[in-house]
Amino acid sequence: MNRRLPLVVLTSAALALSACSSGGSSDEPAATSTADNAGKTVTLWLAGSDTPDELRTYLTDTFKAKTGATLKIEEQSWGDLVTKLTTALPDAANTPDVVELGNTQSPTFTNVGAFLDISDMYDELGGSKLLQSFVDAGSVDGKKYALPYYFGSRYMFYRKDVWQKAGVEVPKTLDEFNTDVQTIAAKNPDQIKNFSGFFIGGQDWRNGISWIFANGGDLAKKQDGKWVSTLSDPASLKGLEQLQQIQKAASKAPADAKDQSPWLYINDSDTILDDAGKASGKTSLAAATIMAPGWAHWSIGDLTKKDGKDVRTWNDKTFGVFALPGNDGKPAPVFAGGSNIAISAKSKNPALAKELMKIIFAPEYQQMLGKAGLGPANSDYVSSLGDDEFAKALVDSASNSKLTPAAPGWAAVESAQVLEEFFGKIRDASDLAGLAKQYDDKITPMLNGA
Repeated sequence: MNRRLPLVVLTSAALALSACSSGGSSDEPAATSTADNAGKTVTLWLAGSDTPDELRTYLTDTFKAKTGATLKIEEQSWGDLVTKLTTALPDAANTPDVVELGNTQSPTFTNVGAFLDISDMYDELGGSKLLQSFVDAGSVDGKKYALPYYFGSRYMFYRKDVWQKAGVEVPKTLDEFNTDVQTIAAKNPDQIKNFSGFFIGGQDWRNGISWIFANGGDLAKKQDGKWVSTLSDPASLKGLEQLQQIQKAASKAPADAKDQSPWLYINDSDTILDDAGKASGKTSLAAATIMAPGWAHWSIGDLTKKDGKDVRTWNDKTFGVFALPGNDGKPAPVFAGGSNIAISAKSKNPALAKELMKIIFAPEYQQMLGKAGLGPANSDYVSSLGDDEFAKALVDSASNSKLTPAAPGWAAVESAQVLEEFFGKIRDASDLAGLAKQYDDKITPMLNGA
């Protein structure tokens, strides 16, 4: 998820949210009868458009039938979500009751008491069946404040036709992948200008960190009670060196490109849209391989018409998918995308908010998430994703996925785009170890809220 906010927003978040104290108590009275709730409204903030309309309708209808109250769903953009949460959560008069937020944003808010302690509901909502890395991101001192809403994962989309022409097969190890995409770029069988064997933007750290993770490195670690950036650790450096080689020999992606819309370059042709959804340019086939979240398959394929609208139809003869392999042949650790969900500590309707949480974590809704291509929070319902190649790649890639560090200041690191800045300098760095050390020194104070 993309969260690009001014640094001042996050460094002041703890101050703005300190009024939330240490988190609300979950010792609230049970929801009253449907008749008593008829005039009440609970507000749910959903981030972005990932939750389909069908699921939103299910939530509003089911909540009304179960409680008699009204559920008001408001969509918030990822770009200003943290800003809005920082302002709204401490304000009892304007806070949303239940909020979706990125898994990497959870520590920032849980550590300042912005959410209700729902530890007493943990087992009822799924307990140990819930995705534990997301649970950990929403917990403080063993207490549960934010639980997983859905998970996503990143895997490889590739042009079968181009790979075949280049004489390479789906790799089984990370070294094979690194070699294959460089081979494809060098052969460039269709002689396409600025062609990438693997298109990865210079600033695309969310995909690039897979090489750090696969070599046993990490972005940060806790040491003597403090968080420390670890980009210059030997294992991390090994992954960065591999990534640098790919950037130089396999990718023609711009140095300032991030992780948005890489599928534009794997389709035969596509349209670039601006923030308002208007066409701002055209692309043609320029990449044999991309790395993207699983839902990207809806944007990849042959261009066709459906109900008068342009849609993409997946073509198995042209396109394929696979999980990035690690050094051991198992799926490489990739960034675990997805969201958490929590109840505001300042909610005026905590009992009704809990009823909404029960609906969200019930089998019916969990399976609806899976059928929509979103990884269910509860492992019992992962089978609802189906058994096609996309579901298999999603489950495989998620099986070894990792979150960013659960440091209190991590959201500040993201919002300041420090990693975009660092990764954008990797390709041309003559002293990669020195560059990594420079950014360790910059990131470490931010991790600890300095």
